[in-house]
Amino acid sequence: MPREMMKAVRIHAFGGPEVLRYEDAPIPEIQPDEVLVRVHAIGVNPPDWYLRDGYRALPPAWRPEVAFPLILGSDVSGVVAAIGGQVRAFAVGDEVYALVRFFSVGESRAYAEYVSVPAWQLARKPVGLDHPHAAAAPMSLLTAWQFMVEVGHDAPNPLQPHAHVPVPLAGRRVLVNGAAGGVGHFAVQVAKLKGAHVIAVASGRNNGFLRDLGADEVIDYTRTAPEDVVRDVDLVVDAVGGPGASRFLPVVKRGGALFPVYPLGFDDHDAAAARGITVSTTQVRSSGRQLADLAPLLADGRLRVALDGTYPLAEARAAHERAAKGHIQGKIVLSAEPE
Repeated sequence: MPREMMKAVRIHAFGGPEVLRYEDAPIPEIQPDEVLVRVHAIGVNPPDWYLRDGYRALPPAWRPEVAFPLILGSDVSGVVAAIGGQVRAFAVGDEVYALVRFFSVGESRAYAEYVSVPAWQLARKPVGLDHPHAAAAPMSLLTAWQFMVEVGHDAPNPLQPHAHVPVPLAGRRVLVNGAAGGVGHFAVQVAKLKGAHVIAVASGRNNGFLRDLGADEVIDYTRTAPEDVVRDVDLVVDAVGGPGASRFLPVVKRGGALFPVYPLGFDDHDAAAARGITVSTTQVRSSGRQLADLAPLLADGRLRVALDGTYPLAEARAAHERAAKGHIQGKIVLSAEPE
């Protein structure tokens, strides 16, 4: 018997935004411990375009093998359409949001009208938050939370030999680089929520935006290099990361920490050790439990979601082209609202 079909955005080969195809695909079948979600909105994240591009930034030995055609994406908000036989925590009609199957390359499959989700990765959508804003939260907010407050999982850390351990934030000075982006704008808010003095680094056009999110100081990196004017912070959360993260070592006090969200290319560990600075990173992982804990903070506005732009699912290519231009304020979202 033929399977029911849905619309999805798939790739049949690696490449630029032009490889994204809006086409028919089978509606996924669910396992006994899974939920089928009718997707209303999808968050667009860097791992989406890393995978679309074939992870060319990674060493060849690290590049995952995937089977085409492939549906990208992992952040969703929607409505439960069906539940597996073992699922008790959710019912058809529940509004939910999730970071789907992350980190499992090529298995999240969120750029679609329907997605199957392990029930433990789901949480009820924050009350009063619409689907686009809810879909924009999971990966970026969980990244900030797992880096800064609670890792929330015991998966081995492939990026370093030791486990990542967050540091206390109350009463500390925290600098967030890339503060206006997806992870950055949540990192600013999480640090402030936990009682830190927050120094945000972004381009000047984001000054008002970041002040409104709670930043105590904003440095326009296009005019002033933060490493030239800031000293004695307890923690730097570098949401940009890469080799450039080493420039923040002089900013951090002895005994402080530097958390590069994207750690590849950072090779100044000896210099960090000589300064008494802990450099640590982790990989965000799906957690319905943490999303449930965070939902009240999103519902009452203690944590806010900023949208750079919303695109119809059929225009995923345009969304990726916007992402490639950089300087994103908050998150990019795809809309898959039922007609």
